[in-house]
Amino acid sequence: MMKGDSMKSKVAILHTNDLHSHLENFPAIKRFFQTQTAALSQQGYRVLRFDDGDAMDRFDPLTEATNGQGIVQWLNEMHYDAVTIGNNEALTNSHKQLDHLYDHANFPVILDNVLDSKTGQLPHWATTHRDFVLDNGTRLRLLGLTFPYPTFQAMGWTAESVFGTLDRCLQEWAGQYDQLILLSHLGINYDRELAKRYPELKVIIGGHTHHLLAHGEVVQQTLLTAAEKWGHYVGQITFEVDQAGLYQQQAQVFRSTDLPREAGDQAEVAAAEATGHRLLAAQKIARVPQRYQTSLTDDNPLVQLGLQAMMASTNAQAAVLNTGLFLHDLPAGIVNMDQLQQILPHNIHVMKTELWGYDLWRLFQEMEKNKNFLIRFPQKGMGFRGKYFGRLVYAGISYDTEKQQLYWHHELVVPEKRYTIALLDHYEFIPFFPTIGIVGKNQIDFNGNIRTVLAKYLSQEFPLGGGSHGTQSD
Repeated sequence: MMKGDSMKSKVAILHTNDLHSHLENFPAIKRFFQTQTAALSQQGYRVLRFDDGDAMDRFDPLTEATNGQGIVQWLNEMHYDAVTIGNNEALTNSHKQLDHLYDHANFPVILDNVLDSKTGQLPHWATTHRDFVLDNGTRLRLLGLTFPYPTFQAMGWTAESVFGTLDRCLQEWAGQYDQLILLSHLGINYDRELAKRYPELKVIIGGHTHHLLAHGEVVQQTLLTAAEKWGHYVGQITFEVDQAGLYQQQAQVFRSTDLPREAGDQAEVAAAEATGHRLLAAQKIARVPQRYQTSLTDDNPLVQLGLQAMMASTNAQAAVLNTGLFLHDLPAGIVNMDQLQQILPHNIHVMKTELWGYDLWRLFQEMEKNKNFLIRFPQKGMGFRGKYFGRLVYAGISYDTEKQQLYWHHELVVPEKRYTIALLDHYEFIPFFPTIGIVGKNQIDFNGNIRTVLAKYLSQEFPLGGGSHGTQSD
């Protein structure tokens, strides 16, 4: 052994990211964590386990029924040393729900760039860092950053600048650590830029953009890692370290389908899903007098019902919806939240948008141009949990393709007049309708989502006690 080797400690990190409540892979990953931790420990490694955020997703019935706390129970069984949050934790929970998401967690939540807007302080459920002191005295410090969406503000949180946060942390922490590791729910482009700007960051454990770095990526002095999404992979990082630096860094991933499975795995997952379905099914919503059918390619009764719900929710006189949102028909009879969860599993909010008439015309030019292409477009992400985008359907507004004229309740749209229309925040985030983001005055309703908006409308139109309010049009 060369002189100095004994002064280096060996560290192994097992990491996950963007699990999105895909429980089907949890039992195998949990077992892998246990066996791999034991094997690496025998080889002299200090083993750490981290999750990089977006562990929860409300498409999953257990997550929806428990506001994410059911998934935290599964995370507890992984025995993580630390986690950070993603946009699914932050933006699909109300402020109160996120305040209580980690009430029973057995791990710390590391987060440096989000504050409670009311107090101006770090949320009570988070901490700025966690330190790990190794057997050779080296001090590893872990920090966490999540993507700073402007919509954090609407949920009562303040998302601070990534670079400004790092500048502040590095200044405040000078002399308190030897090596710095970042849990980054920022995406691959941010990670690469951080590696270029901040040589202090020795390892960045990434996520958010669902990218896979099977053997890591070295940018200048920094090792970048990421394990794709949904528990398809588990990441492993190994290195030797002392106060001066990291050595022999290696990154690899293990495909979860290659991990050993046991006979009880499927039953364990099925039991969790059954619990979620049962809890949601207990929430009765309405007594619907007829079946509302959906169709991907055509206007249909169910999308019309959704349009009415959006207009009622926003007090707008017009609305737009895409048919691909509705994954199943709405049955006649008593409807519960479990059925609505399966019909509309998306993390998408209703949005009220105000536009001048000439901008409204331009928006519908964009919609008309893209509508046929979008019918079978395989839309992914941005809250959408379906397969295809589907057909755009309008209510209260119509477009004459021959004359290229737009009508608002049969009256020609006036260019210099202001109009308010009900849309989805999803339409602002996808690239097909740029007018919404460029000139729209957009007000997103974060008190619920398209599913809860429809549930409220159904409960008012078709109350459980029987009898309709009579406002539902044919």
